[in-house]
Amino acid sequence: MENKIPGLHHITAIADNAKRNHEFYTKVLGLRLVKKTVNFDDPGTYHFYYGNEAGTPGSILTFFPWEGIGQGRNGTGMATDIGYSVPKGSLEFWSDRFKQFNINQYPLSERFGEQFLSFRDPDGLQIDLVAAEGEDNRKPWETGDLNASAATKGFHSVTLTVKNIRATAEILTDIFGYHLLKQEGNRYRFITGATDHAAIVDLLELPDTPSGRQGAGTNHHIAFRVKDDNIQMEFREKIASRGLNPTSRINRDYFYSVYFREPGGVLFELATDNPGFTVDEPLKELGSHLKLPKQFEAARPEIEKVLPVI
Repeated sequence: MENKIPGLHHITAIADNAKRNHEFYTKVLGLRLVKKTVNFDDPGTYHFYYGNEAGTPGSILTFFPWEGIGQGRNGTGMATDIGYSVPKGSLEFWSDRFKQFNINQYPLSERFGEQFLSFRDPDGLQIDLVAAEGEDNRKPWETGDLNASAATKGFHSVTLTVKNIRATAEILTDIFGYHLLKQEGNRYRFITGATDHAAIVDLLELPDTPSGRQGAGTNHHIAFRVKDDNIQMEFREKIASRGLNPTSRINRDYFYSVYFREPGGVLFELATDNPGFTVDEPLKELGSHLKLPKQFEAARPEIEKVLPVI
């Protein structure tokens, strides 16, 4: 089997207001809405997928915008920080842009030799724009006021905050094929050699920090990429052999998923590349239509009535 996970597939977070979430990620951050569907377990709630033109794995940030869910709290046992790759020299542009839109941001900083700009989205989700050292040749989604000189390229990294990194690190290294690249204080950077992009997972060790509480502005889970169903099942066997109780394979229409909770408390997913987002919409029309899982199609009129207008 392939013994290395080729990086991140997608990250899923929680928002409080669908319209506000959609406007921020498409108009301010400049991502493409590549799929507008509903939560498989709660069809009265949207599931938005934002990414590059085709929703390439490693570029996809998804949201459950549960109206009125209330504020969550970052803490241990969750992914606490999302890193996006942006072109070198673009961070001042982004800082000025965030000032224009009254977005909460922090001073430019440096981590592992790379400059980054941290900000919070309208729900408080923490995101870093990272001017990565290595060349990132991924083609970004461009909008009228965001061209390739500044637009996001896709994920750079994700930070998992745990009380003790040991058991989580073992999942990354022994099962997923990552290796420890660097350490700065209580932050440990792991990277996979199976891809050049969306390849980094930082483990932040905070033994005295309370567990997080999910709600608006927090991450729900992170998904790692596998090529297809067969490789996914091989990784599932390795996860099961550790006693981590992975789910069976679940059809999510645009990929197949297997979930498990790693020892530090973070919900992990293995998501396949196939079949992709063009399975039910042509590339040019991605995100233009409300797409429903087939089990909900008969209830479309009722679902459309309760979903917020965006």
